[in-house]
Amino acid sequence: MKFKIDENLPIEFADLLIVRGYEATTVIGQKLQGKPDDTILGACLREKRILVTLDLDFADIKTYPPAQFPGFIVFRVPRQNKRILTNLFQRIIPLINQKPLEHRLWIIEETQIRIRA
Repeated sequence: MKFKIDENLPIEFADLLIVRGYEATTVIGQKLQGKPDDTILGACLREKRILVTLDLDFADIKTYPPAQFPGFIVFRVPRQNKRILTNLFQRIIPLINQKPLEHRLWIIEETQIRIRA
């Protein structure tokens, strides 16, 4: 599975995925920071990458139907500091191969994960 880490998340997320055998790039590493959502999504579609982001716009399944995209992991947490986000991401990485992710929307909250098709 391949992932793209949005600019609003720690770039270390990519490293956490890579050490577990996944392919991961960052919006910053590809010099896409500040680009419109459509540009980011276009890159995800071309590269077949699941977008990992804090941008709640991507949780809108009417605007971004998961079936039309490689997938989304959207963090919806009140405290968004690097330590909290990294700890939360480390907790969900083992679930990537256990739950459907491709063409799905995962909404990550502090105490639960909601998966939408």
